[in-house]
Amino acid sequence: MTVRIWEGKTKIKHSDIYKNIIEKRDIPDYEKTDGFIKLIFLKRSDNDFTYFKLLTFWTDLNVITNFTGPNFEQAVAHEDDRKYLVDFPGNVSHYEVFKEKHSV
Repeated sequence: MTVRIWEGKTKIKHSDIYKNIIEKRDIPDYEKTDGFIKLIFLKRSDNDFTYFKLLTFWTDLNVITNFTGPNFEQAVAHEDDRKYLVDFPGNVSHYEVFKEKHSV
């Protein structure tokens, strides 16, 4: 299993708008992509910004291209992303999940 990690930030005033965009546009796109397993969507705020971190889990590194196209190391961008994100992240990180444990 491979995890893809994306990070971005918005101004506080755009936090709820961008959260809704991700919930309505991005999450359904992930869910309908072959090879997608699950996601964890995180956010935190300080006085100036809201920071987002999105972890998507995939069966392996190769299937991520079903979502991204051939350049899987580049962040997928939409017009709304560029409108609301500060310092749009160009790249994402990928890690192999070598162990996963859940408590009961």
